[in-house]
Formats: sequence, C-alpha cells, structure tokens
Amino acid sequence: MQLADLKALMVRRRDGLSLEGFCADPVIASLQWPDDVVEQFLYDHGDNSSFLQDYRDVDLSRIVWGLEATPAEELGEMPTGASDHGCIEYYAENPDHWVAVRHRGIHEGVARYWEELGTWKRPPVLIDRRLFAPAETGLQVVEGRTRVGVLRGRRRQGSFVATEHQTWVGRPATPTAPSRTDS
Repeated sequence: MQLADLKALMVRRRDGLSLEGFCADPVIASLQWPDDVVEQFLYDHGDNSSFLQDYRDVDLSRIVWGLEATPAEELGEMPTGASDHGCIEYYAENPDHWVAVRHRGIHEGVARYWEELGTWKRPPVLIDRRLFAPAETGLQVVEGRTRVGVLRGRRRQGSFVATEHQTWVGRPATPTAPSRTDS
C-alpha cells in the first residue's frame, strides 16, 4: 500500500472525517500503526504534495513503528525529504520564535518541555531511508521538521538540549521466517 492508494480516504478526511474515523478505517487499521504516527504522517499529510513526492514509493504496509531514543547529535544532522530541503535549517535559525508561537491547544506546554526537559512535547516521526532508497542508510525526518529545527537551533545557541530524544521510528518489517516442524 502506498500513499496514492489513500486518495479516496484523504478526500473523506478533507470532508470532515475525524481522526478516530480515519484510524478505524479498515485500510488504515490494517497497517497496525500507532495512532500518533497515523495522525502526524497520514492524517495530517497523506495528501500533501511534498509527502506524495518524497514518499510515493514507500510500501506503507512494510513499516513497523517504535518509540526510540535518538541522540541529539544524530538529529542535528538528519535530513528531511528532498521536497522540503532547507526547512529544518529555516526553523533552526530562530528556535525561540518557533517555541513561542506554539503555546495553544495541542502545543500548550511546548516551551516548558524545552526549558525543563530540553526536548519536545510530542515525538516526531522518522523513517529508515532503506524503505524508499534501499542503498541509503540512516534516518530521515518525515514529520516534526519544526521540532528538529528547534533542537538544532537551541544546540547552536547553547540552550539546554537533552542528549537523547523520544522519536517514532519507522523501520522495514522483517519477514517472518516460516516455521519448521521436525518429523
């Protein structure tokens, strides 16, 4: 299953389908992804032209998601999709501004997290580059470019940044080995 296969579902989302309804759709439910990843990747951006360009060839059914501790140093160098090249650096140029504008609704408390914990409130979504470019290595920022930009900018200005950060990481599913029965 690829992003283009979600076209009809994305029309329903634009027409008012709730996140709960989106997650409950049999196509999405079959992926067995965490709701937070579904929301950030598919619900919020599944029909975004940049996402469609960058991740069009990814087989969504081959991704297994897990929360991982990712070193700040690795996040400081991590790319995002080619269509959004430069956007992480844009956010890194003025991290205090991007923290300050995120203070209402789901973003309430973001500044406190950065000041007290040196990290974000909500884990961003990263993907193993082998899922779309088998010869590539490392991870790429799918969603959370502002968060990663804030991290980079805070590190550069000498503000408190934790050494590791919780991230959603999508990795290739490992094929299940067939079971052997001894006779």
